[in-house]
Amino acid sequence: MPMINIQHAVHATHRAAALPISVFCGLLALMPTAVAQDELPEWLRARPGVGLVNRRDCQAMADLVRPVVSATGESIVQVICDGRAVALGTIVGADGYILTKRSELTGDPIRVRLADDQLLSARVAAVRRANDLALLHVDAAQDFRPVSFTSDSPAIGSFLISPGRDARSIDIGVVSSPARAIQHEGRLGVYLENDSDGRARVERVMPSSGAEVAGVVRDDRILAINGQSESSKNSVMRTLHAMFPGESVRLTIERSGATLELDARIREFGLMQESENDSKVNGPRNSRLSGFDLVLQHDTVLEPDECGGPILDSSGRVVGLNIARAGRVVSYALPASLVTSEMVGMLSEARAAAR
Repeated sequence: MPMINIQHAVHATHRAAALPISVFCGLLALMPTAVAQDELPEWLRARPGVGLVNRRDCQAMADLVRPVVSATGESIVQVICDGRAVALGTIVGADGYILTKRSELTGDPIRVRLADDQLLSARVAAVRRANDLALLHVDAAQDFRPVSFTSDSPAIGSFLISPGRDARSIDIGVVSSPARAIQHEGRLGVYLENDSDGRARVERVMPSSGAEVAGVVRDDRILAINGQSESSKNSVMRTLHAMFPGESVRLTIERSGATLELDARIREFGLMQESENDSKVNGPRNSRLSGFDLVLQHDTVLEPDECGGPILDSSGRVVGLNIARAGRVVSYALPASLVTSEMVGMLSEARAAAR
């Protein structure tokens, strides 16, 4: 099917009004949910099925943009990890390679659900920790339909469309700011001092931190991380700073003369500082929200398990990959230029290993 520009679709649907999409969305947002039929404009009365709701991603808008996203429907999968849907995946290789969000893959088995509801086993073929990407591979006797990324970057204020698997759900947002790096904010959640022997001693444990959940307490001495001996506070801090949010670390602890092994998770520093009310306002988010080389920020309201799928511009071109829901109306997407660069290396690495 040829690409359909969303603005052209609006004009075709409401030719009498000749409204651009920005005005159309604004009208839908501003109009009350219940309006007397005779108070409606003639063009809207003549359009059955247009819901008067104060959301730009209402069913009427979803129906309007569906032709734009139809070409990607067979290229999006649902990623299931340990029996739970954790992310979307984007097919990038006709031989069964799929990009998704790495930090959500926290258990086995990994499976993917295709657009036709087929459920297939998958394995991790390559990872890029720096941008939270994992390349999955599915062994199946069939051809897959990969997406094609564009080299263009959407301007601030542009509409972006986030389709779900088989385009069943469609979320619409707007580019909020220029592409930028997001500083790494992962923390274990401990304050350290050197003891009399120069070893890292825990002075304080942050509430709601990975360290607290793991059982780390004051006066514990950190002897090793992931089996590597640590000689001091600075050594421990350097090692932990290389860990991204969502990653697990094994701590070797000395406590009251005994040696313990504890498993802890690195968490986002901002999440540990939030009040209960802040958490309720922002809603559920991904375990990793920071440490990306470059992101497009947009205001689409995504669920955490809707990340990993492609994001499209109003002409249906794939301009990036959704990577994190960071706040109530803050979502991040890796731009296509970055995704393509990472993808080429990952595919080369995975295919070479499979030979």
